[in-house]
Amino acid sequence: MATPGKQSGSKPIQLDDVSKAIIEQLQSDGRRSYAEIGKAVGLSEAAVRQRVQKLTDSGVMQVVAVTDPMQLGFYRQAMIGIRVSGDTTTVAEQLGSIAAVDYVVLTAGSFDLLAEVVCENDEDLIELLNKKIRGIPGVLSTETFVYLKLQKQFYNWGTR
Repeated sequence: MATPGKQSGSKPIQLDDVSKAIIEQLQSDGRRSYAEIGKAVGLSEAAVRQRVQKLTDSGVMQVVAVTDPMQLGFYRQAMIGIRVSGDTTTVAEQLGSIAAVDYVVLTAGSFDLLAEVVCENDEDLIELLNKKIRGIPGVLSTETFVYLKLQKQFYNWGTR
């Protein structure tokens, strides 16, 4: 499966209206059955299953369970802005290998990278920053934006 974000250097995959409709059905409810999706988009259950497999194999989409970290005992979330000297992709790869890091993006602007982290508590966040992130060669500085409240998090923006 393709890594999210890899599309920036390659041609986007062209989706037909039926594939877009399948994606939108799953964004609305990832547990919706292939039979239900088939009725909504005008395909058989088997045809939907094949399309979904093709979409996931190509990296166009993932079907995952999104959890609420607070309910699982992860009480500290933060976005960390990182300034880097040298190759940002090397630092991004190392960040991506850290279990507490769930999102890494290369940016333009004040920071070279943004990394979202999920920790059990403030002590874990301090250890993550001091022992892991700031210890990566090339990391010049970090700025941490601690989440106080998650106001909105949706994944149903559609396919346009």
